[in-house]
Amino acid sequence: MKITAVRTHLLEHRLEVPFESASMRFDRRAHVLVEVECSDGTVGWGECLGPARPNAAVVAAYAGWLIGQNPLETERHWATLYNALRDQGQRGLTVTALSGIDMALWDIKGKVLGQPVSVLLGGRWRESVRAYATGSFKRDGVDRVSDNAQEMSQRRAEGFHACKIKIGFGLAEDLAVIRAVREAIGSDMRLMIDANHGYTVTEAIRLGRAAADYDIDWFEEPVVPEQLSAYAQVRVGQPIPVAGGETWHTRWGHWQAIQAGAVDILQPDIAGCGGLSEAVKIASLATLHGVRIVPHVWGTGVHIAAALQFMAAMVPDPVRVNPIEPIMEFDRTHNPFRQAVLTRPIEAVDGVVAIPDGPGLGIEVNRDALAEFRMGDA
Repeated sequence: MKITAVRTHLLEHRLEVPFESASMRFDRRAHVLVEVECSDGTVGWGECLGPARPNAAVVAAYAGWLIGQNPLETERHWATLYNALRDQGQRGLTVTALSGIDMALWDIKGKVLGQPVSVLLGGRWRESVRAYATGSFKRDGVDRVSDNAQEMSQRRAEGFHACKIKIGFGLAEDLAVIRAVREAIGSDMRLMIDANHGYTVTEAIRLGRAAADYDIDWFEEPVVPEQLSAYAQVRVGQPIPVAGGETWHTRWGHWQAIQAGAVDILQPDIAGCGGLSEAVKIASLATLHGVRIVPHVWGTGVHIAAALQFMAAMVPDPVRVNPIEPIMEFDRTHNPFRQAVLTRPIEAVDGVVAIPDGPGLGIEVNRDALAEFRMGDA
């Protein structure tokens, strides 16, 4: 069996109501899926985090190193592709594109061997995970305080045990949002805050000290990801645990963050950090240094499925008497093709997500949806 084709599928939906984080504005949802086909007809699916068209271009550049190769040799292919473009970037698009390819190759491996990816990663420790709802972006034309409070009250009603809200728009307004959301969801629902690197060190410390009164689980991406020393300053300057990692790539990028004492919680993204092959290495690094892993997830059902397979195989922390179970990030912002790309959507039921147990990623892609949401001129 050999690899015969590497394809990308660019998907897009223009939003009726744009929204924004502290670092990015969204007037559309756009994602790219990677399809790897083999000579026996087996097909694997992956997804890349980040801008769809540039990712697709890098995937196409990588394809020449894959055609004619044995798809089961995932480690060899990872090293070959990483080395091929390492002089042009050890992080960024070269790694996010590689992530989608690696994910697809693991899907193929599972299908060929008749096992879920989680079993091939070492075994399934769990069959489901609790999910936390991500949302509360700043939406055009609405009052942010009341809008966020109402949204997260709805997530509580849907059964989510925790939620994450967006901040980074100004200390006074952010604190008003945090206060309103805490009042809306009650004291027993977990609450996380995500600044999308919208603060300076001084602002982040001030916000963290003030927000601690509202029982915040973690403070995500307080400052820009390049400044690991700034992360460390925020971590020691305020009492909320600091999280980050969706924009750090490969084991080397996450190791630098660990060495710098930057975070309490690492958030590698399977579609961005280097794929499943690299995510397991990052998890091992985190375990050695007592850093918790909570994967970042932002994409379609393909990405969700890969994250679930990884989380099924996450080994409980051997140092803890009562290990902390992983929790799944579940994007609740508008994206009509998030689940439509799968023939059997993966949804949270009462805040819990079942982990697919079929071969590979455990999913089947709906090609009709790929055609329906195909990006213009793609």
